[in-house]
Amino acid sequence: MSNKAKIRERAKKLNPIDDLMFRKMAEEPGFCEEILRVILADPGLEVRESIPEYAGTNLQGRSVVLDARCVLGDGQQVDIEVQKRDDDDHQRRVRYNGSILTANIADPGIQFKAVPDVCGVFISRFDLFEGGHVRYHVDRVAREAGKAVGNGFTEVYVNAKVKDGSDVAELMEVFTRDDAYSDKFPVTSRSKRRYKETEEGQMVMCEVVEQIVNELVEEELLEIRRKGRLEGAREGRLEGIREGRLEGIREGRLEGIREGKLEGIREGKLEGRLEEKKATAIRLVGMGHPPDYAASVLDVDIETIQQWLEANEQR
Repeated sequence: MSNKAKIRERAKKLNPIDDLMFRKMAEEPGFCEEILRVILADPGLEVRESIPEYAGTNLQGRSVVLDARCVLGDGQQVDIEVQKRDDDDHQRRVRYNGSILTANIADPGIQFKAVPDVCGVFISRFDLFEGGHVRYHVDRVAREAGKAVGNGFTEVYVNAKVKDGSDVAELMEVFTRDDAYSDKFPVTSRSKRRYKETEEGQMVMCEVVEQIVNELVEEELLEIRRKGRLEGAREGRLEGIREGRLEGIREGRLEGIREGKLEGIREGKLEGRLEEKKATAIRLVGMGHPPDYAASVLDVDIETIQQWLEANEQR
């Protein structure tokens, strides 16, 4: 199967729970409005603006990219994040992203009472709190007073694991199942069907997937090449000098030093390129790509890819 065919198959398997598809769907404010009305239990909620892939920067210059930033009719700002893997401290992720969004939208010098309200909405495949609920509201509580208090930042977590028959659970089915659509969520269903079933939508998703894969592979290769060249050159130079000196002494010629250096550097570079491919293969499979895709991209036989993956798991 060609790379183009593999990318197309990969694109067909995407659903709204995948950030690549979610961000395309979030370009339509009506989609964000529909899902937020369900998640926030507010049928009258309005979304004035929807910004997918919103980039915010902290004071140290570190950037984060939110899956979607929405501005509601009452001025409240909402950060929507979708997550498939339970591989991080996601509560801290929500807190951090909320603080970055707040810092980027608050006007300098305003009084704190004018700091905009922000809501973090976290959508996941897994039940983060393992409490058997499809939706969780996380509140701040004054412990000694025994009452909830607010500072303008709220958190709502929903998941696709719990099936309780609610509208939220049905929406999560549409988010995660290939064949799930619902008349209750016409905008979401129409947008999902477009990207999964129409030729136009498939072309868009293929372009997105291909761009992301190419950018990731290129970044990895550049970094690995840089490290591989430095390490390979250093080790090759030392080995070349050692062997070259011995040979030069034996033959009584300084020419051996030069030849030894060149051969050592050459071998070091070859070893560095092999390490490049190994690290890239592990990274691609970690992103969810199948091993045969990594083999095709890197021009390596599948048995070698499997050996690298098994060795990485044993470490």
